[in-house]
Amino acid sequence: MPSTVRNSLAWILDAFERAPTYVRKRMFGCDAAYIDGLLCIAVGEREEPWNGMLVCTSQEHHAALMEEVPALQPHPIIGKWLYVSQNDPAFETVVQQVVSLVLAHDPRIGVEPKPKRSRKAALPS
Repeated sequence: MPSTVRNSLAWILDAFERAPTYVRKRMFGCDAAYIDGLLCIAVGEREEPWNGMLVCTSQEHHAALMEEVPALQPHPIIGKWLYVSQNDPAFETVVQQVVSLVLAHDPRIGVEPKPKRSRKAALPS
């Protein structure tokens, strides 16, 4: 059953609609964009720190991405990812920069999603 909660930040993902490998999924109350099988960004409109855009990356890329896009900061809960709140005055500019990087297949953005455990494997025998 589709979620009835409307994410006002879902417009951010519209930029990926023409990418041939784009897949959109729900993830911990956010909308996530996958490109080439990699989880690239997630956007959510919830309480901080889930009220903006998460950039899925590894810590080895933090310094370079934060130098290029200074408003990005490590997410306080998922520290391996970067985050910008929609309350940040630079939010829309940051969104444009990050979306451009994703569409350019910047190797600093995108992580392999963890495979889902099968329900059978999760149930005790």
